[in-house]
Parts: sequence; C-alpha cells; structure tokens
Amino acid sequence: MASLLVEIGNTSVMACWADGMTLGKTFRYQGEKRLDFILSLAGKESPEVAVISSVTEVSSYEREKLEETYGRVVVLDPTAHGALSEYGVPDTLPYDRAASFLACRYLFKGKSCTVFDFGTTFTIDMISEDGSYLGGAVSLGLRTRFKSLNRYSRTLPLVNIPSGEVSPGTDIRTSIEAGVISGIMFEIKGWMEINKDALAVFTGGDAIYFAKRMKNSIFVVCNLVLIGLATIAGDYVKKNTR
Repeated sequence: MASLLVEIGNTSVMACWADGMTLGKTFRYQGEKRLDFILSLAGKESPEVAVISSVTEVSSYEREKLEETYGRVVVLDPTAHGALSEYGVPDTLPYDRAASFLACRYLFKGKSCTVFDFGTTFTIDMISEDGSYLGGAVSLGLRTRFKSLNRYSRTLPLVNIPSGEVSPGTDIRTSIEAGVISGIMFEIKGWMEINKDALAVFTGGDAIYFAKRMKNSIFVVCNLVLIGLATIAGDYVKKNTR
C-alpha cells in the first residue's frame, strides 16, 4: 500500500504517491484552495500514511478533514516542535529543509553535501559525511529578486528571467539580469568554496536553470523534499505495524 507525500511551500503545493522510496507521478498546485487540492488526490484506497510538510501552520479544521480522508496523517508544520528530533534534525530547521536533509542522507550516505534549493527563497544547507547538520543560509529566490527590485524602487522595471547567457549589462534591463543571475551564481560558488569537498545538490523550481550554468559537477534532484518525506513515511509505517 502506498503513502501520500505533500509539500506545501511558500507559493505552491507539490504532492505524489509513493511505494516505499519509489515516487509516483508528481502533482503541482498553485492557488488558495490547497486543502481541496490535497483532498482531491484521494484514491480508492487510503494510504498507509499521509506525510505533509508545510511552511505555514495547518489549521485544526484542515487536520480534521485530512484525517477523515486519509486516516493516519503526519503533519510537519511550524507548530510541530521537535517532530524529527530522533533523526538528529535541529528543532529550528524548517521541515521542508529538514526533509531535504534526510533525503541527502539517504541518497548520498557517507558523503558531505551542500544543498541548494532554488524556490521563492534560495536556501543553502550543509551536511557532513556522518550525516550531521552543519548549518546553512536563507536568501531571496530568483523570481523574488526580480520582483523586489521592481516593487521597492520607483524606476526599475520588472524583468523576466533571461533564457540565454548573461553578460554585464549595457542598459537597465540587462544590468538587472546580470545583477540578479550573477549574484546568485556568486553565492553558489562561494558556498561551494566554503564546503569544498562536498557534493553540490540542486533542487527546487529553478534548479535546472542554474545547473545549466555550472561548470562544476553537480547533482540535480528535483523532488528532494518529497524523497525526504518518503523516508519519514517509511519509518512511520514500520513503527506502527509491529
């Protein structure tokens, strides 16, 4: 029997059914009716467990509806303090980043990793060879940077993400492109220099965009958070079926 995995981010919801560590088709939703979307994923059979990671609080009403539909539900939101303490995850680490951390420990066991998550925010997390969390950083994501320049200035236009190569700008638009794209590239290279021997793991919506611009060897794992949630689901099922 499968598990249902759901990642509620800042701007969208990602979900999939998983058979153990094998992920099925991924579904994406962007809108205000996130509960309706998650409930619409219900199949003919209930999952062994539904594991939901959310950057915002899941209300008691939402929890009730989720439990009515899916039975056993694990909710990892800002109110779930210490829910992953058994994994050695810092209590202060948001659960989406914690799931990525667990996924890397599973995928790259015995290897140090630096995880770059390209979403609404741009996050960096470092993991040691023995699977310990070394710390990380949070910055503005690609689209967030373009929007912020436009929103918080009176003269700068809203610039779309360039598809081609980025060079030093010769006008305001190309200068914004160069500043945003090159700025993120410099951050990536800087963090890779700090953790020189680590594997670079890219994930998130803009991972492939930046992966194409890298000369270094990297790993792109688009569903890293969902893989981490799959490990949690598997452990939950083992503990509750003995």
